[in-house]
Amino acid sequence: MADAYAGKFLKATFPTQHVLLLEFNRPPVNAFHEEFWLEMGAIFRKVDRDGDIRVVVLASALPKLFTAGIDITALGKFDPKEEPVARGFRTRVYIQEFQAAISAIEECRVPVIGSSHGVAYGLAIDILSACDIRLAAANSIFSIKEVDVGLAADIGTLARFPKIIGNQSLTRELAFSTRPFKADEAHQMGFVSRVVPGSREEVVKAAVELATVIASKSPVAVVGTKHLLLHSRDNPVRDNLSYTATWNQLALQTPDLPIAAGSALTKKTPQFRSLPKL
Repeated sequence: MADAYAGKFLKATFPTQHVLLLEFNRPPVNAFHEEFWLEMGAIFRKVDRDGDIRVVVLASALPKLFTAGIDITALGKFDPKEEPVARGFRTRVYIQEFQAAISAIEECRVPVIGSSHGVAYGLAIDILSACDIRLAAANSIFSIKEVDVGLAADIGTLARFPKIIGNQSLTRELAFSTRPFKADEAHQMGFVSRVVPGSREEVVKAAVELATVIASKSPVAVVGTKHLLLHSRDNPVRDNLSYTATWNQLALQTPDLPIAAGSALTKKTPQFRSLPKL
């Protein structure tokens, strides 16, 4: 089954039931080019429709780093001699398709845990910002790197990162200067929820353990919680409360609520059915 979610640049395994481990695997530095990010987006859209996968852990298969970011050669796709208006429209579509591939992580209905180690530069911040939970190995080092290659970060960092850390001044300092920041600072600012001693092996293990706990919960409740938290981020409180009431008027009709209640009374581990395939 794991092979159905593997790709040319992504490894896929099921370390525990209902938990999919996806690992970047493009040596030497997991640099992203168009084929790589389109593959990742397609895999997350496939996961979204699966039903049996309840949590995804996103990590790197390379021992020394998460990703060095974008493959610089991917930035030279367009002919500078092309007529400017045509090149501009073509560039916009290119950027939007790139954005959609990364947003597929956030739009996937199940939680995604980003598990970083070593270098996590540039596009790494876009990718991790689209994850629901971020764990960092103690040797992680981050940078919003785009300014150094003559770009404003355009794939999600500037939209999501400031909402995650809640500090506009620090966001601008890091984005303007490209100053690297280590795992402890990432934790202090709220970008990651936990720093795990060690490197790749340790942080992936911690992420899988957390994913296994989440996967044991009601899938209806977990998926609903993710959906409502995203709605809450982008909408006023009153609107979110109204939307939540509408969402739960249907979600509370599922068998998961009596199953959870019954297991609490009997002290038995609840067994929830999988989400429907889409």
